[in-house]
Amino acid sequence: MLCCALALLAGCQTVGPINEQAFQPSNNPVTVDSVAKNDKMAVLAKAQHPRILATYGGEYPDPKLERMVAKVVGTLTFDADNPSPQSYRITILNSPNVNAFALPGGYLYVTRGLLALANDSAELAAVIAHEMGHVTASHGIQRQQKEAEEVLASKVVSDVLGESSLTKVALIKGKLRLAQFSRNQELEADSIGIRATAKAGYDPFAASRFLQSMASYSNFRSVTGAQDASLDFLASHPNAPQRIDLAQRQARGFGTPDSGTVDRDSYLAGIDGLLFGDSPEEGYIRGNTFQHPGLGVAFAVPAGFMIDNTAAEVTATGPGDTAVRFDGVSVDTNITLADYLRSGWVTGLDAGSVQATTINGNEAATARASADGWKFAITVVRSGDRVYRLLTAAPIASTTLESIAQSVSASFKSLTAAEKEALRPLRIRVVTVKPGQTVGSLSAQMIGVDRKLELFGVLNALPPGGGVSAGDKVKIISDR
Repeated sequence: MLCCALALLAGCQTVGPINEQAFQPSNNPVTVDSVAKNDKMAVLAKAQHPRILATYGGEYPDPKLERMVAKVVGTLTFDADNPSPQSYRITILNSPNVNAFALPGGYLYVTRGLLALANDSAELAAVIAHEMGHVTASHGIQRQQKEAEEVLASKVVSDVLGESSLTKVALIKGKLRLAQFSRNQELEADSIGIRATAKAGYDPFAASRFLQSMASYSNFRSVTGAQDASLDFLASHPNAPQRIDLAQRQARGFGTPDSGTVDRDSYLAGIDGLLFGDSPEEGYIRGNTFQHPGLGVAFAVPAGFMIDNTAAEVTATGPGDTAVRFDGVSVDTNITLADYLRSGWVTGLDAGSVQATTINGNEAATARASADGWKFAITVVRSGDRVYRLLTAAPIASTTLESIAQSVSASFKSLTAAEKEALRPLRIRVVTVKPGQTVGSLSAQMIGVDRKLELFGVLNALPPGGGVSAGDKVKIISDR
């Protein structure tokens, strides 16, 4: 609802035509040789590769990390009885979202966000084997066929029954059939993946452990609203206690929890230094402040607001259905900002409210607008060769819009060279627990994140009330 309200003011920034030459399949992280040249499915997958890179922030280059992931994939795919195994090409995606997927023809993708969440090589192997299972079972093709069948069936039902209640029931049943079909595919891929993980010598219980980490991550994210949920593993991989239980039961057929390789130390060494959260190209969220060293600007939102950063825009949501949107546009320097506000991009603009002003030494202009039960406060600020827009929206009955908008606008500033230099990205750092250290003292060391104690538990897969012992290796978040 808030996104719709903000969209009334200005259309969302869209990604332009994709430069196919700018995104080529990764040459470094290759486990075997290359994708089979005459495989028609590989040709289709290759066509999707640049689009996947564009969606997920491109490739994350890290030779140490690539070697670690390649080792896991190589272990999964090694078969002494098969001299010509399926070739795979691995790409680590530069995205904080937690996801992994495989395309026909041997294209494997895993995000740095997923690598940050996993805790050992067996868990990574379980995720990758699950995705390989989808390809092995031709689930993508099956789903396309099933969706086509349901679309055709829905059209027939609509043509015959019109807009009756029977039509709605039939269409709902069609959606439920697709949902059940997807659920069955996930369970089948779980089964294939657990079998492959165990066959490779890894802990067969790794799948259920990572599913539990995913559940914890989901609960954590539901409060923070961090990242783009549509790009997460959780969006396409339903998670439930029953599924975890099924994974555990399947794993018992291959051994006990301690019967397979976990390879935790090697995995943690591989992800030590891994970028966590926002990339420098997208700017940083630090508490209630957004800072972008590349653009050289920063602003803050009031306490109680949660900031979400994407490649296209920055949004923040707060109490009383209030939302803030921030983006940047190019505006001819000969056009005053007051005239820019009146140029037609603001729906429901109150032309009499437009005022020229300055904010922290920057040329600026403000205005008010209303449309479809919402009211808006708009501030535009010129900094360098860009104009930045701060759009605050609230329901028409809100009594706090003015004060919130004033607080956000007044916080906007251009960063000094020293401030830009001081900004550093957050990274995963693996540390060894020293005698006397506790979950509380270790989580307190984390920098640049909120709810440190809870996040520490999620990252390290600690059960509720779980602790650490001297000599354990754990993950913390730091900018060093």
